[in-house]
Amino acid sequence: MLSGYKMKEILSLSEIQKQYYSEWVLVGDPEIDDAFNIKQGVVLWHSKDRDELYRKARQIHPKHSAILYTGKLPDNVAVVL
Repeated sequence: MLSGYKMKEILSLSEIQKQYYSEWVLVGDPEIDDAFNIKQGVVLWHSKDRDELYRKARQIHPKHSAILYTGKLPDNVAVVL
């Protein structure tokens, strides 16, 4: 699997989406707007495998983080928060 830890560089949402397209991304210290959309943050981990990302998030247990998927979800998928 191509996944891993990245440097602690702050990236905008568009940069994250471009670099990690169709991947699950763990974003540390996310900056959000009034509607709780991620504006920027530090990529702590990324993976095409959602379960791998969740395991890593539990392992490193970041203080402030968000998880996002940068691809297009199929029409028959519902997201539950």
